[in-house]
Amino acid sequence: MHALRQSAPMTLTDELHGKLTNDDSRDPDHVEAAIDQSEVPRSFVLILASTFLTKLGDALASPKTTVAWLTTAVGAPAYVLGFLVPLRESGSMIPQIFIGGLIRRLPVRKWVWVLGSIGQFLCIAGLGLTAWFLEGAAAGWTILLLIALFSLARSLSSIASKDVLGKTIPKNQRGQLTGWSASAAGLVSIAVGVVLILPVADRLDEALLGVLLVAAGFLWLLGATIYARVPEPVGETGGGRSAAEALKQLSLLVSDRPFRRFVMTRALLMCSALSAPFYVALAQRNYGSPAYLLGAFVIAAGLASLVSAPFWGRFADSSSKRVMIAAALVTASTGLVTVLVDTSFPLLSRTVWFLPVAYFVLMVAHSGVRVGRKTYVVNLGSGNKRTDYVSISNTTIGVLLLLVGSVGLLVPAIGNAGVIGLLALMGLCGAALGTTLPEV
Repeated sequence: MHALRQSAPMTLTDELHGKLTNDDSRDPDHVEAAIDQSEVPRSFVLILASTFLTKLGDALASPKTTVAWLTTAVGAPAYVLGFLVPLRESGSMIPQIFIGGLIRRLPVRKWVWVLGSIGQFLCIAGLGLTAWFLEGAAAGWTILLLIALFSLARSLSSIASKDVLGKTIPKNQRGQLTGWSASAAGLVSIAVGVVLILPVADRLDEALLGVLLVAAGFLWLLGATIYARVPEPVGETGGGRSAAEALKQLSLLVSDRPFRRFVMTRALLMCSALSAPFYVALAQRNYGSPAYLLGAFVIAAGLASLVSAPFWGRFADSSSKRVMIAAALVTASTGLVTVLVDTSFPLLSRTVWFLPVAYFVLMVAHSGVRVGRKTYVVNLGSGNKRTDYVSISNTTIGVLLLLVGSVGLLVPAIGNAGVIGLLALMGLCGAALGTTLPEV
């Protein structure tokens, strides 16, 4: 039987899958009965391709760059700019506890991802139309509405993706898939950063922004077309839940100790994402706000994902728990060094290279946090329990993100460096708590 398998002709997806993974799925110790091993290469490549396209859309339509520029270009009120990122992040997480209850009745859940991706296409294309036809307060409120709807559509794709990943990709390859998709997104981010550095960044008027956003929207539509072909098997169903029944599932945070510790650890690891803007603000204090500065930080983030995500992915397939611990320690160390340099060696802090390099290291750590916690929660449960874990943890983190994100209010009192220091201590606590997690 082994000889027959060896002599079978390899398809393009087989070859690509083999190059991107440590494919030992035929090892009896790694075979998972619920997964059709013959379909793994096809599923891997299709999920990877569709995820890459949506991440490319994220890079082109980021609320930190393109949508922020749009907000200013159309003359929207200043408060709109402050709501973009929190609404984008928390809006995609908080509804998941209710969405998770609804999709439990579906034996095949890839169509939820497809529906969410189509919704994201419509919202991003709508932002492009906003750039062409609206201005002032009307444009501002339209942007906020579309970002909120985009986040809701994103929550559909987010929760469904974990289920499909768990049903189609073996445990020892999930981290690698997540890592490679993040690496590809990093490559795209570098290209976006280069555009920001070039003179074209100064010519991003409403017409060009509209074209860019509409084009970005179509990437989600193409991704949905590819994802629809993923050979997802029929899985466990448990019936739908009402909103009240869904909220009752929050009791898992009390009764399920391993899950509770994971959510607490993940909450503390928010420090890697929350501290990033303060590195940029610290650089703006030192250097001003030239366009190339933003480009340098975008390139640093993209390069970090490109070079580190595959490593984190392979590491996560060995131990996603240790990935989270290591990433938290790197985050904390980077923050504490940055504070020390800013307070004790101000000339070094004001050199043109120090903060972009520190930001690069932070983004390496953030990539590890993302890969580690995504892999851990998928491996922690199976079937509908996995759906509950993903939805409850994302909803909880979405609420906490809004609360902890208010740490920026401390900047007038302790400065950007002080906030970075506080978040670094938060990372140390996350690393310590991570040591108590069980291996999965």
